[in-house]
Amino acid sequence: MHREFDLIGELEGALRAAAAASGIEPGTFEPGVRTADPRHGDFQANGVLAAAKRSGNAPRPMAEAIASALSGAIREGFEVSVAGPGFINFAARPQLLLGWLKAHASREDLAAGASAAHAGETWVVDYSSPNAAKQMHVGHLRSAVIGEAIARLLGFTGARVVRDNHIGDWGTQYGKLIWACKRYLDEAALERDPIDEFERLYKIGNSAAESDAEVMEVARAELVKLQAGDPENLALWRRINEASLSAFQRIYDRLGIRFDETLGESFYNDKVERIYAELSEAGVSSPSEGAQVVFHPEHPRFKTQPMIVRKSDGAANYATTDLAAILYRSEHFGASSILYVVDKRQADHFEQLFLTARKWFAQRGWAVPKLEHVDFGTVLGEDGKPLKTRAGDHVRLTDLLDEAVQRAYALVTGKSPEFPEDERRRIAEIVGVGSVQYADLSQNRSSDYLFSWDKMISLEGNTAAYLLYAIARIRSIFRRQGVECGDPAAESGADAFQTPGEIALARRLVKFADALRLALESLRPHFLCLYLYELAGEFSTFYNADKVIVADPVARARRLLLCSRTLLVLETGISLLGIRTLERM
Repeated sequence: MHREFDLIGELEGALRAAAAASGIEPGTFEPGVRTADPRHGDFQANGVLAAAKRSGNAPRPMAEAIASALSGAIREGFEVSVAGPGFINFAARPQLLLGWLKAHASREDLAAGASAAHAGETWVVDYSSPNAAKQMHVGHLRSAVIGEAIARLLGFTGARVVRDNHIGDWGTQYGKLIWACKRYLDEAALERDPIDEFERLYKIGNSAAESDAEVMEVARAELVKLQAGDPENLALWRRINEASLSAFQRIYDRLGIRFDETLGESFYNDKVERIYAELSEAGVSSPSEGAQVVFHPEHPRFKTQPMIVRKSDGAANYATTDLAAILYRSEHFGASSILYVVDKRQADHFEQLFLTARKWFAQRGWAVPKLEHVDFGTVLGEDGKPLKTRAGDHVRLTDLLDEAVQRAYALVTGKSPEFPEDERRRIAEIVGVGSVQYADLSQNRSSDYLFSWDKMISLEGNTAAYLLYAIARIRSIFRRQGVECGDPAAESGADAFQTPGEIALARRLVKFADALRLALESLRPHFLCLYLYELAGEFSTFYNADKVIVADPVARARRLLLCSRTLLVLETGISLLGIRTLERM
């Protein structure tokens, strides 16, 4: 008993049973258990207040009746009290904390307990999605790291996850780019940096087309030839995309990001005719001035602002391919949920897209997958405006990562100058890249955030370097003692936690499940970041108060157990955020 991964789930089940036993009508009481203020215990149930209001009863007597009806096993593991108008508080007893920590000795144990949350579900996570022939810049950072973290969290909690990089590899820009490639391509420049050369060529083609109607006509003709399968244009298109994907992959490798699918806009090119027919037959779309559009008369804005799914010249657009992607993900992957990790400026597009898809699927009698726009704010410079170079250009993501690694190298060298050069370089790569990722993930994703090197690459505050250093410090305890972290022999003699530092750390550890729950319910990884930061701080307090390697074998086993589980939870949490860890730092 009391060894479940999620103690909140156990408490909620016990509270429902106690409510039924005390005569409360089934379905009228939801426990509402959440992590409590430490002054009141570890967990608090606040559902009595709502149940009492619905039934017209006084909440405090109802709370006392439910608390009295709780099973003996719950009371054995928790101190139970009723506070205020009807809050039920639970403080985990030291023996329960010990049992939980002993039962969760590996990442597999944690994952096994967590995997029930989304078992049997298939989630498609659409993230990163850069445009081919363009450099990835700082604006692409948030989608990539937030999407990866959410995908990892979903997988850890039992979902089947399909990571899809819906790259922009089709459309009108290719006509201008192909026009320029045929006239101004520099093979030597292409060899040195393909994306730089393609960006240069696109600027030439775009400028020429904008200023010369004849060039625009030729560019449109090049696009038509591409769409019709012209061998020369298709070969150029493939060359552009292959170079782009190769450049993207180098950045993904540094960020530890992987995709299951890279199904760009081009993948749906032969699927759009079905979309036109489906929407028309379902009565969702209608003709308007030569185009095919969808109105939503019940919506205050979209009753007069239609979603165009086929332009008047017969061409598809983002809306068309996005609808085709929803259908494909539903039919091919069996998606129960589809997440779009895209910046908040696209909110209107996704609202219209989801309204259209839900009406279309409902008309066809198909199960509608859950569709959610996981929006995020902008990365700002010190001037409060979107982060740019001094010349006013977007900051290239590869340059940003390089600078982060250089700054981390200075930090590591100052902290551990005795480490060999190659080790300091390796550590700097992990700390630098991890710092960029963590600085993003630790923010509430819906907010803009200020990019600050000084705050980001620091051993103080809620940073990756602080967490990675905490991990390295715990590893050094085991290394100095010649003990393997997690060795059952070193932990077997542990008894119930005794000192305030031991108990506080153990209480923080068992709340890992709630941190995951909060992060996933809101799809906001910053809740997990905050938990890990607080856990590292709690460990520091414990470590300063209670010497780990002591003569008493029982106390030593108890404290080594706490060190081992803190390391396990920190490393598991950091990994779920997509950040690599270190043996020493």
